[in-house]
Amino acid sequence: MPLERFIPYRKCDVITLCENLLAREHADFRTFATLLVSRIHYKYHEQLEALKDSYSHFDPNKDTRDLQLSNDAMRKQSQKAFSLGFAQLLNAANFEKVTDDDLEAALNEESLFKVRLAVSFEDFEDVVFYRRGESIKTETIRTFFGLRKKQVSFTNYDKVAVYITFKDEAYFKEKGQKPVTFKPGSTIVKLFQNVPKADLEMLFPNSEVKMRPLDKLIISASAAIGGTVVLVTKLGASLLLMASFLAFWLGFKDDEVELTKQSLITFGIGMGVFGSFVFKEWTKFKNRKIRFMKALSDNLYFKNLDNNAGVFHTLIDAAEEEDCKEALLAYTFLLKCSVAFSENSTALGASLSENEIAAGGMTSATLDSVIESYFSEELNCALDFDVTDAINKLVDMELVEQDGDVFVARALNDAVKTLDDYWDNIYQPV
Repeated sequence: MPLERFIPYRKCDVITLCENLLAREHADFRTFATLLVSRIHYKYHEQLEALKDSYSHFDPNKDTRDLQLSNDAMRKQSQKAFSLGFAQLLNAANFEKVTDDDLEAALNEESLFKVRLAVSFEDFEDVVFYRRGESIKTETIRTFFGLRKKQVSFTNYDKVAVYITFKDEAYFKEKGQKPVTFKPGSTIVKLFQNVPKADLEMLFPNSEVKMRPLDKLIISASAAIGGTVVLVTKLGASLLLMASFLAFWLGFKDDEVELTKQSLITFGIGMGVFGSFVFKEWTKFKNRKIRFMKALSDNLYFKNLDNNAGVFHTLIDAAEEEDCKEALLAYTFLLKCSVAFSENSTALGASLSENEIAAGGMTSATLDSVIESYFSEELNCALDFDVTDAINKLVDMELVEQDGDVFVARALNDAVKTLDDYWDNIYQPV
């Protein structure tokens, strides 16, 4: 299973971890962390506002008015801008795109809660799934009508984000379908937790419950046995009367059938019993389907985290957390490397090249390896640290300097001054 970029620790825990690594500069680092987190938060606030603006043109839950009505061209342009911004946000939050092969495999696997679903993919203009946190879990399920317990292992996604755009109203009119649960042409965004890979199809908004072959067999067998019993015990006289009428009417029998009050009562009772039997079997079928639909809705109720515009706030917070953790870790280990060289320490020297030793820093590959090794050895946590994103942010904020392919952290007091100057000059009078 591939390693995740996601760092499974809270931002405040990472700050504490970094403070412990830089024990002698504890107070200055706390100030540095506060300023750094604030700068990243400001960047994501701008991104949140841009997403809200582009999504407002096709938000199915919008409760505000527009000063200027948007046309189809504006909506398509906004959808394109939103799709790009949303994908960038998910990447920043360390979500991975669910590939078409993974999605197809999920649709072909048997659901864990024994419900078969059908999805009309033709209804969608665009469908994208993203996931974060992949693990193997084990669960006990009941088989053979609940008489036997069985342990099954399955791939589980900790978080799943869904982005779906429906086709326009003209498509559904041509199809002869009037959507009830969604608005044609709208885009829905949803966020779920703890979703088994085999159950991804239940996240589609137009999924319909279908009977499995086993369920159809159980209902058919029950109906056949019950029908036979009714036929033998209740409908014998009525069927004989009907057969006599048909034989006389078709000319297979010359004797006239005498229709008495008793025979009419017998026939009426037989037909009533038959109608009652048919209604009972149909009710069984509907109740079984309702149970499956309830299982589906119960499952989704506890897995759904957020919907539509609310997803932005959750994902913005997640992306902001990931960016902060990556930047803090990268700067801390680069600064620790610089401090070690200034004190002639050999703590990292064995793993560094001559260029790195001369510059007093590390290449991105070395930094990546050092951080991943630290998490693996000290915290028993295997991850794929996104060193490129972390380094780019630090260089853009002028907190790290580049010497060829070696990156060197600026002194902590200089880094604090750089961040403080940014806030002092963020708004310049005209």
